[in-house]
Amino acid sequence: NIVHTQGWLHCHTPATDASGVVKAVMDALYDDFGAMRYPAQVRISLACCLNMCGAVHCSDIAILGIHRMPPMMDHDVLGDMCEIPLAIAACPTGAIRPATVGEKKSVALNVERCMFCGNCYT
Repeated sequence: NIVHTQGWLHCHTPATDASGVVKAVMDALYDDFGAMRYPAQVRISLACCLNMCGAVHCSDIAILGIHRMPPMMDHDVLGDMCEIPLAIAACPTGAIRPATVGEKKSVALNVERCMFCGNCYT
């Protein structure tokens, strides 16, 4: 049995998409499940981000997608594409602060404080 989240279809903070990873895992394990080679029922879970809606904390085998890089910012279009106060408020560690780049309002990122959660770009 494999449980997974919806990934890019419905989630706003995914680090990966579930469908490709789930297909690859099930292709590799299909014969073992069919022949019942495991000593008991096995629950495999895939969560596309750290929010844990894939129930990886209560599974036998857990696959967890994580963000590994800080968000990239294009200061020329940032003010037109997002609400800057909401992006600042969404950061749980306070790594984002308001900034002015040239004549445009933008944000600055403290990479040391960023925990790569993805809340700022959703």
